[in-house]
Amino acid sequence: MNISLLINSIYIISALLFIVGLKMMTSPSTARTGNMISASGMLIAILITLLDQGIIDYEWILLGIFIGSIIGLFASRMVQMTEIPEMIAIFNGFGGIASLMVAWAALYPELTNFNIRNGYLVGSSNTMLMAIIVMSILIGGITFSGSLVAYGKLSEKIPGNAYLIPGQRFISSCIVFTLLFVSCRFIFGYATNSNEFIAVIILALMLGIILVIPIGGADMPVVISLLNSCSGLAACSVGFVLNNYLLIVAGSLVGASGLILTKIMCKAMNRSLKNVLFSGFGSIPQNTRKIEGKVKQVNIEETYLMLEAASSVVIVPGYGMAVAQAQHVVQELAVLLEANDCEVNFAIHPVAGRMPGHMNVLLSEGNVTYEKLVEMDDVNRQMSSIDIAIVIGANDIVNPAANNDKSSPIYGMPIIKVHEAGVVIVLKRSMASGFSGVENGLFFGENTLMLFGDAKKSIMNLVAEFKS
Repeated sequence: MNISLLINSIYIISALLFIVGLKMMTSPSTARTGNMISASGMLIAILITLLDQGIIDYEWILLGIFIGSIIGLFASRMVQMTEIPEMIAIFNGFGGIASLMVAWAALYPELTNFNIRNGYLVGSSNTMLMAIIVMSILIGGITFSGSLVAYGKLSEKIPGNAYLIPGQRFISSCIVFTLLFVSCRFIFGYATNSNEFIAVIILALMLGIILVIPIGGADMPVVISLLNSCSGLAACSVGFVLNNYLLIVAGSLVGASGLILTKIMCKAMNRSLKNVLFSGFGSIPQNTRKIEGKVKQVNIEETYLMLEAASSVVIVPGYGMAVAQAQHVVQELAVLLEANDCEVNFAIHPVAGRMPGHMNVLLSEGNVTYEKLVEMDDVNRQMSSIDIAIVIGANDIVNPAANNDKSSPIYGMPIIKVHEAGVVIVLKRSMASGFSGVENGLFFGENTLMLFGDAKKSIMNLVAEFKS
């Protein structure tokens, strides 16, 4: 058999494994298996690529595999579930910097094909290839630095609020035009020296920082999915540089799925991608309607009595549940309620938490079955018939201001309409606002009761009441 045909056939098998694995990841029940299938496809792809390139000295490759394995093992065993969003952000950055470095390495053979005329590099042997290399470096650089900023915001190592840099639009425009100018000089063979290429890398890194810095925590799910898409597009570009079909396929899958997810996130927030990236959402105080009403508190015993009498309960999780690590005790409470002839479901908002699917992951870890997870539109249709809605650490995604306050920065954002339920019980540490910085009128509602304290401890006390 022709060796080239064999290699391409194995690449096709790897690509199919990627697609099957990605499909299986759409369901919590099959996600682990899907992840293993995709990882197997990647292992096969790496091995066949090493054999195809005829690499003799594997010392550096083995060292890289060892270091990467240690990082992966640490991430899987040591990183808490609450830290998953920032881990994904930093891994997106790894993908970006890997693409940048591979494209940079591929540039050097091309530089040998330039002619020196009067101190200028003139006449690239392959203009199209140079364009792809430069594009790979640009996307990779923006993804890397942007992901580092996203990681810093999510881990609270840098302020997570939206911040508009003075003269940001002017600075961004200068960086973009300079990038285009210098990149075109390289693509068409008119660069003066390799220092100009270093300038391209630095400018790409600066652009990634200045794009993500102004974006607030409320928009992080969109940013993470977009950066994930960019890491895929960077890998796809490198695939064209290296003429590696599998890398093109894998990068395209990641890029396309990331873009689709970004669109879903923006729709769930009733905002355009342009608005997310360039509005500095939350950086400027907004005039909102004064909230009228009185906050009513409730204790554990009173909450237990209401839940014990309820025939239908909807639980709405938010980032506060992740912080409290309450997913296991929430599931225990749900089981006890069902044993008491109460119908229990979990309402999932697309942008709840700090990354796409954050609540799904947490609840799956807590052994909540997939069938119990109800999408926002479906649960809203039946909310008026629900006896009790329990809100655990959620804020903006249940804020009625999105429906009735046109002056609010979150107006128009689809929400889970818990205020239509018979009774709303909100578990929070305090009256603090959510990522958007907007005060939540739900807390002052006639049918709202506030159960203050650590969500995990509160639910554990409720579980104890049911068991006593």
